[in-house]
Amino acid sequence: MQDRTESDSRKLLRRLKDILAAAGGGQDRLDEITHHIADSMGTEVCSIYLFRDADTLELSATEGLRPEAVHQTRLRLGEGLVGRVARTGRHVNTANAPSQPGFRFMPETGEEVFPAFLGVPIQRVGERLGVLVVQCATARQFSDDEVYGLEVVAMVLAEMTELGAFQGSQSDSLPLAHRFPLMLRGATGQEGAAEGHVWLHEPRVVIANPVGDDPDKEHARLHEGVETLRLTVDKMVAAADMGGDGEHAAVLETYRMFAHSRSWLKRMEEDIRLGLSAEAAVEKEQSAARARLEMAADPYLRDRLHDLDDLSNRLLRILTGQGSDTGAEMPSDPILVARNIGPAELLEYGRRLKGVVLEEGSVGSHAAIVARALAIPLVIHAARITSEALNGDAILVDGDQGVVHLRPEESVAKAFQDKIAMQAEAQDRYASLRSLPATGTCGTTIQLYMNAGLMADLPSLEGSGAEGVGLFRTELQFLIRSHVPRRAELAGLYARVMDNAQGKPVIFRTLDIGSDKVLPYMKPQDEPNPAMGWRAIRVGLDKRGVLRMQLQALIRASVGRPLHVMFPFIADITEYEAAHRILMQEMAREQRLGHAMPSDIRVGAMLETPSMAFAPKRFFEMCDFISIGGNDLKQFFFAADRENERVRRRYDTLNVSFLSLLRLIIARCDEARVPLSFCGEDAGRPVEALVFAALGIRRLSMRPASIGPVKHLIRRVDIAGLRQVIDQAEAEGLTSLRGPVTAWLARQ
Repeated sequence: MQDRTESDSRKLLRRLKDILAAAGGGQDRLDEITHHIADSMGTEVCSIYLFRDADTLELSATEGLRPEAVHQTRLRLGEGLVGRVARTGRHVNTANAPSQPGFRFMPETGEEVFPAFLGVPIQRVGERLGVLVVQCATARQFSDDEVYGLEVVAMVLAEMTELGAFQGSQSDSLPLAHRFPLMLRGATGQEGAAEGHVWLHEPRVVIANPVGDDPDKEHARLHEGVETLRLTVDKMVAAADMGGDGEHAAVLETYRMFAHSRSWLKRMEEDIRLGLSAEAAVEKEQSAARARLEMAADPYLRDRLHDLDDLSNRLLRILTGQGSDTGAEMPSDPILVARNIGPAELLEYGRRLKGVVLEEGSVGSHAAIVARALAIPLVIHAARITSEALNGDAILVDGDQGVVHLRPEESVAKAFQDKIAMQAEAQDRYASLRSLPATGTCGTTIQLYMNAGLMADLPSLEGSGAEGVGLFRTELQFLIRSHVPRRAELAGLYARVMDNAQGKPVIFRTLDIGSDKVLPYMKPQDEPNPAMGWRAIRVGLDKRGVLRMQLQALIRASVGRPLHVMFPFIADITEYEAAHRILMQEMAREQRLGHAMPSDIRVGAMLETPSMAFAPKRFFEMCDFISIGGNDLKQFFFAADRENERVRRRYDTLNVSFLSLLRLIIARCDEARVPLSFCGEDAGRPVEALVFAALGIRRLSMRPASIGPVKHLIRRVDIAGLRQVIDQAEAEGLTSLRGPVTAWLARQ
């Protein structure tokens, strides 16, 4: 029985291969395929359902059901047994389909006389393409061999779909992959707009021949490829700097365990026995594992998906010879498209990129931080972008709205070009204000500082008109390395930062890691809520060697210049006192060693937790300056995770309750006569910046591109007059000031 099944499977796959090679339209191919599958499996019915859009399946071809139902019968994702297969990525095998939960009767198909049902997903590495179904008039359960054989056939159909075998024309309903315009809605990672052409960070491996003619040859190729993979992984694990970190070593050993898995290899050997080529067998198991793990509730298991994906991709590139360097030439206006990307990789591309689009990522991820530093528009959570986009496709990135237009229509492209032109014109207008102060018509002056984190940022200091760097993120130099930077490296970097600032103040924030910023060489923490966990100053006080080394580097870099040091995420006065004490000890130590000292030192704290608004007066008196960390303060005040797209936009910065907290902080700082600034995304939004100024905050720190628009608005309005509008709105009991403020601005 097994030999016959093996022979039938290979015979059917060879037929499919011939159909793929033959001339003809997509519908003709589908019709012929359903006929051959039904004939090979001895079933009365074979049907292929393809996704018409992300939520709708359409009957695209059938042998045995009524032909008039083709392109007319549709199901929502999850609807009926076909919809269940598509949603779960798992097969459904039943002798009595009408008795199954969720069964949907479709009278137009005439399927009521075929109770036996077997449906398997047509999927390719996480991309859902459709469902393949066979049905019988005899009530029977399909065997495990038949289920497995149909899954192998579905794999070949998935590859045929990728190769364009079923693309239709505008006159039918078949998919037109990689041809039509597509709009993808994601989330804003970095504002701005860019027009260009797609450059795929990791081009997809294309399997030109999913069917293997000679199983022995394909087995040999698979074993040779797996052996090469294992040697590569073994070398990688051996060369890794374990640093005595048991958990880091355990992660790498798990990776090696996957590479040496016998069950993984055995499943791929079985796929080849039934007729797949070696690379198609690898991709079939990758798709199946991804479907299983994506449904897993255990976050550890879901994390292992990345290990399996990476191993499978490495093996596919070994088998096909398709490396990351495909020989394609990067366009002159590249928009980088990737599932995700690390900070070091993004920095390698540098300012050549016009924009970045990611399937994953977060607003506080390493990639987002680097994108901000490079002033590159970034859209995150753009689902399916890596499977929809091809190298060289025209693409528009709207970082302001979190929208991507792939292969845009001419009218969309023209409107987008007008938007870019208007933004460029506005930037030219802002450039004329560069040397002018941000002084309102009432005479109130606001200091505008910029945020930075890379040497690449520093040219923006002069060009933007910023009066200094209100926040230099020192963690980026740790994130882009595979090991802890040396003290001399950091001292040299910090000295160059001060040199490039040309006498303007630079406030260095000590290492802020944890939460969404995890160092590759530091033991990961399995925390249910990392944003409120072991991060920033908490790490510094526990890992004092790293904090002391960084402080020594800052002291040595300053050499006769003023030094501004800011400690992040202070939640209790004792944390600030401990960090301040360590800094003073390092100052004394450096002086004893005979090193040149800073001409002056100013020490401050980031106020990012509501607790510090109520800190003892001594805290405010100890600080030489305080900076409100608006992003974190807002998420903790409203209990709304800023990485969670469902809730992060729900709460308005101009909510009266949040502004009341800011008023309290301003009053506490005024009482202690300590300078106060506001740092974060909201500082760079002109309306919000104006409200902060009206409340009494006299220094704002933002990304360089925001300084022009903020300064432009401040110079046109009466800040004192806006304060009266705010007071009146609060007295009237309004919950948000956005309406009254925007109405007042419109009148101005």
